[in-house]
Amino acid sequence: MIKKICIVVFAFVMVAAPAMLFASGQRDSGQKEIWLIPKLTGNAFFEAANDGAQAHAKANGYTVRYVGHPEASVAEQVRIIRQAIAQGVDGISVSSLDATALDGAMQDAMRAGLAVTTWDADVSGNARSVMVSQGTPDILGRMLVDMGVDALRNRGLDPNTAIRYVWHYSQATVADQNSWNAAGEAYIRQNFPRWINVRPENYYSNQNPEQALSVGQAILQAHGNIDLIICNDSTALPGQLQAAQNLGRNASNVTITGFAPPNSIKPFARAGIVERWGLWDAGQQGALGAYLAFHLASGKQIRIGDKINVPGIGTVEVLPNTVLDPGAFTSPTSGVVLLPERVVFTAANMDNYNF
Repeated sequence: MIKKICIVVFAFVMVAAPAMLFASGQRDSGQKEIWLIPKLTGNAFFEAANDGAQAHAKANGYTVRYVGHPEASVAEQVRIIRQAIAQGVDGISVSSLDATALDGAMQDAMRAGLAVTTWDADVSGNARSVMVSQGTPDILGRMLVDMGVDALRNRGLDPNTAIRYVWHYSQATVADQNSWNAAGEAYIRQNFPRWINVRPENYYSNQNPEQALSVGQAILQAHGNIDLIICNDSTALPGQLQAAQNLGRNASNVTITGFAPPNSIKPFARAGIVERWGLWDAGQQGALGAYLAFHLASGKQIRIGDKINVPGIGTVEVLPNTVLDPGAFTSPTSGVVLLPERVVFTAANMDNYNF
């Protein structure tokens, strides 16, 4: 297949684990075992990441176990990480619920000899070796705003006027989503100075589907003349869209956009509730996070500037953590990998994707 170059930025990540957990994937005798730890199970994005990781592991001679909890809980993530340490697994790859709360457990895992990577959402750079990121904050913050701008224009609103908008996502402690929000706000200030953020402190629904629906309804009821709602979270977006549908709103009178797997949003696109939304290849991200942990667990090193050939994916380049955050921890052995592509979904192309 055609090889793609991904940019990898190294950073040490820390993650927590669940007590009441879900686990899938069977270890073959003699194979390295990597635990893929999501923010929560049952979410379409994380399930797609697991599918990609399982397929890649099967094709390349290592084992991935998908170990998580159905609720988004830092305490449960910490519990899972400590369980991985106790069981002596070879490595973990974590999507962290909090930018720093998992650091202690992740550092303990590294001291115990586990290979430690992150994907989707990071920890501190000294709490993991590599982060597989979906893109820089500038790329993703701008993408979120631009999807909203295009949808506003398509329903006859001029984005250079006083557009009323708000952000709805998981929580204030999630590093990736907060960085996209900050970058998006900077992009708005520079390019759309007349826009009005009706709630600068944002709305949060803690990656809980019921809260996403109730918060979504609260937004629409509190701000009946809202023009744009940006949901930079794969649980918040379907909840917000369901709230709009329940209240009789649709894409002709409120623009809702954000990040989520296409399959979770297709019904709302068919119903005319949403015009466009986006994401990246979740399966590739899960596969890369697990593979890089396997790579490290196999006794190989990863350093800034390295180019690593990942079977079935292509060559990834390891970049410094500062590509995501200028003030990030720096070390020759802590970096980041950037996924090469992102996709904007609409009713016209969504059926070309199945995840």
